[in-house]
Amino acid sequence: MNVIYTDQCIDSLEESLNFLIKEQELTLEKAALLKDKLFDRADSLALNPNKGQREKYLHHLQEDHRRIIEGHFKIIYKIERKTIYITDFFDSRQSPEKMMG
Repeated sequence: MNVIYTDQCIDSLEESLNFLIKEQELTLEKAALLKDKLFDRADSLALNPNKGQREKYLHHLQEDHRRIIEGHFKIIYKIERKTIYITDFFDSRQSPEKMMG
């Protein structure tokens, strides 16, 4: 299966990493390692796309969003035919209602 990263997920990840760098004093090196780790975990879905649990906070969209966890991040995705769309990297230290929009 192909893994595609949406613009939304890239923006969300960059926003979270910038926050961690500025507010939590995460070093640039650690931010780069975290980013690589998140992408590696997301890419692993190509081998087993159904391993994630359904994301209850996005059930209202009725698009069968799923999630896998890496550290403090939820990697949100959906499957359409032979493609996995990564739709969000959500830092779970935020209020879950923020995910709903």
